[in-house]
This record gives sequence, structure tokens and C-alpha cells, in this order.
Amino acid sequence: MNTLVKQGIGALLLIAAIAIIAITSAAAFSVDQAEQVVVLQFGKPVGDPITEPGLHFKIPFIQELRRFDKRLIVWDGDPNQVPTRGREFISVDATARWRIVDALQFLKSVRDEAGAQSRLDDIIDSVVRDNISSTELTEIVRSKDWKVSEKDLERLDVVPLEKAAPDDLTETIRLGRETLTRNILREASKGMPEKYGIELVDVRIKRLNYITSVRLQVFQRMTSERQRIAEQFRSQGEGEASRIEGDTSRELAQIRSEAQRKAEIVRGEADAEAMRIYNEAFSTDADFFSFLRTLESYPKTLTARTVLILGTDSDYLRFINDIDPAKTVSP
Repeated sequence: MNTLVKQGIGALLLIAAIAIIAITSAAAFSVDQAEQVVVLQFGKPVGDPITEPGLHFKIPFIQELRRFDKRLIVWDGDPNQVPTRGREFISVDATARWRIVDALQFLKSVRDEAGAQSRLDDIIDSVVRDNISSTELTEIVRSKDWKVSEKDLERLDVVPLEKAAPDDLTETIRLGRETLTRNILREASKGMPEKYGIELVDVRIKRLNYITSVRLQVFQRMTSERQRIAEQFRSQGEGEASRIEGDTSRELAQIRSEAQRKAEIVRGEADAEAMRIYNEAFSTDADFFSFLRTLESYPKTLTARTVLILGTDSDYLRFINDIDPAKTVSP
């Protein structure tokens, strides 16, 4: 009998121990340093949010937990088509960072992160649209402290600065991208009610681009501009080539003229020297010179079809008439 009683008591103790462990496990919970917890009892918040990391307890099976991140959370909106102050239609892609500063208010107002993202879509998109539509495109794109340098213009082929720099490059920036984003953050924070339990930390413009139709026009204009610059370079090259060809032709004509002048001088001097030599040679025997020159003229003037009517006393045939046949030696 005692044995049965002892076994029953042991079983009860074991069951009690298991029940205590189960209740303790259900009651105890840990909070990470990167999160905060709201305790709900029958669907309603109980007490203040738990923000301290460590081990905590709740009423098991009656209370439940809602955990929220304490770290920065990313908001990425959808790209929106917005007209600038100058009526240029651009696509604006913004991003933001926010965090939950009051988990209880956050739970009551937006329930979860999906609800918060939806509220942020409405607030931030509206503020971004208003600020972009009231600002010139150059103010949106450029920073206030950015200055145009000669190197920047050289990359654009628009130097010198005072002659060819576009107005939007030399325009003074009064606002700039940084100031614009700070204004957006300030206005969006004002539109964020305290009941949301949200702190908007930062808003940035992630990407700017023209809409598709305008982008095609911009690409066409860029292509036309590149072609214009190419034509300008080509025209300059052709002008330089013409100048070089002209200089070359002029120098070649000068060289040829000088060469011809020197050749005529040399030819004249050579003819003069030849005449001098001929004169010296033939002056020693005038009759032989006359005889030789006459014989040289016969092959040039007398052919098979040549007809001459000359007298017997003509000087042209004088040397032929003086030939004595008796003295002619046959080969």
C-alpha cells in the first residue's frame, strides 16, 4: 500500500513539474536589443511597450506578443512622373529611412509595417511631387556647391567658356539637390502625425530620369549635337587639309619653277659652251665647216619624194658638182 501511495505521489510531482515548466515557458519571453514588444491581452495592449532587451514574463495563454523592429526601416516608393517648374516631365524615384519610436501608438494607428508603408506612400509621394513641380530641373539635378570647370567643358566640347557654354551649366544654383531633399524631409515629417509613432529619419531622391517620350527626344538631340560637333571637326579637318594641300602645291610650284630656271640656265650655259667649242673647232677651217654642215643637211632635206628646182650654179649643190668622178675610188 505504501508503495502505491509513493508511486502516485511521484507521478503527481512529475506532472506538477511538467506543468510548471510548461507554464514558465509560456510565460517567459526574451526581447532582442534590436526589437521592442507590445503585450496584448484579449487583443488590447497592456502596459507600456517593452524596449529593454532581456528576459521578461507575461500571463501565459491569455497574453500575446507583438514584436516591432527598433532599427531603421527602408521605404522605397514607386517611380512617379512629375513635371518640373520648367514643364520638363521627369521620372522621380525616391527612398526614405524611418523607424518606430512608439510601438504602442504604431500598433493602434497602422497595425504593422505594411500599413506604415502605405501611409508613407501617401505622405512622401505627395511632398516629393509638390517640391519637384515647384523647382527647376537644374536645381534638382545639381548640387549648390558644384562649379563648372574648364575640364568639365572640355569633356562636353564646349570650350571656351565665354563662347559656347550652355546657360544651364553657368547658371547660379540657389537651392540644389541637398537643400531640396532636406526640404522634402522637413515637410514630410510635419505631415507625419505623432499618433503614427513613426520618426522619418531621411528622404533621398534615388534616381531621376526623363520619361520615355522625352528621353527619346533627348537622345535624338544628343545625337544631333554629336553630329553637329562631328561635322564641325570634319569641316575643320577639310579646311586644314585644303590649307596643307595649297601650301604643298605652292611649294611644289616654287620648287619646279626654281628647277626649271636652273635647268634653263644650265642648258643655256651648255649651249653657249657647245657653240664656243663648235666655233673654235670650225674656225680653224671655214671651208670644211661649210662642207660638213651642207652634208649634214642633205639627209634631212633630200628624200625619195623631194623635188628641188635649182640652178647648176646653186651653192647647195656646189660640193656635189665639184666631185671628180675620176678620182672616185670604188670599194
